Amino acid sequence: MSLAGKTLIMSGGSRGIGEAIAVRAARDGANVALLAKTTEPHPKLPGTIYTAAKAIEDAGGHALPVVCDVRDDDAVAAAVAKTAEQFGGIDIVVNNASAIDLSPTEAIGMKRYDLMQDINARGSFLLSKLAIPHLRRAANAHILTLSPPIRLEPKWFEAGHLAYSIAKYSMSLVTVGLSAELRADGIAANSLWPRTTIDTAAIRNVVGAALANYSRTPEIMADAAYVVLNRPSTEATGNFYLDDEVLAAEGVTDLSKYRLCEREEDLQLDFWVERS
Repeated sequence: MSLAGKTLIMSGGSRGIGEAIAVRAARDGANVALLAKTTEPHPKLPGTIYTAAKAIEDAGGHALPVVCDVRDDDAVAAAVAKTAEQFGGIDIVVNNASAIDLSPTEAIGMKRYDLMQDINARGSFLLSKLAIPHLRRAANAHILTLSPPIRLEPKWFEAGHLAYSIAKYSMSLVTVGLSAELRADGIAANSLWPRTTIDTAAIRNVVGAALANYSRTPEIMADAAYVVLNRPSTEATGNFYLDDEVLAAEGVTDLSKYRLCEREEDLQLDFWVERS
């Protein structure tokens, strides 16, 4: 497997899972365009688009940091065009940018609701849509969206974060729709989600800092994404992958290097998944 010479365009990626996926691809010598807003360090959000670009370059890849709001149609279109011009095309889209607010229905403000819809659902749709003409010309083209399997049983809504669920499920619908629409073009569309919580800024700042100690590192998602993006796009499409299942299919069953706690059974499950 190799992503050498491939060009990825990713929404977000200044830190966490997105940066880890970018760096993993960069180790093969891939080109990575990052579309993100963070240009200055934040006390609670370590990393900027420029520190992520440096990590990509240090890993052996070629980085194109583009300061861009995924809610801005013209800015995203310009970023896609710049990426294709600089690297000669686009092979892979990674829809990574996502906003999170776990407030229950009565408490959430509609501005926060709209923000999640605009970044999560609309942003994923927009970046994918604009990249399609370039993906049609690519060999083994992939769209990978970081979103969960769609579960509609009542128990998945009992936690009370309906607005967030709607936004993430909307990203998953992008996968469902594009996989069907683009199958004949040989363009794969898949989703990837972690079985457990991942030690990211979102977990530390929104869900609960204590959970970081019972999480896995972003590298498990990076390694799983790497496997998915190397699979034949004409065969592997329309799937909702879980990180550990992807690795298990490749014979990787010892996941201790990704674990921050001592025991596997102490890991905190993420939303919408059950213990394997």
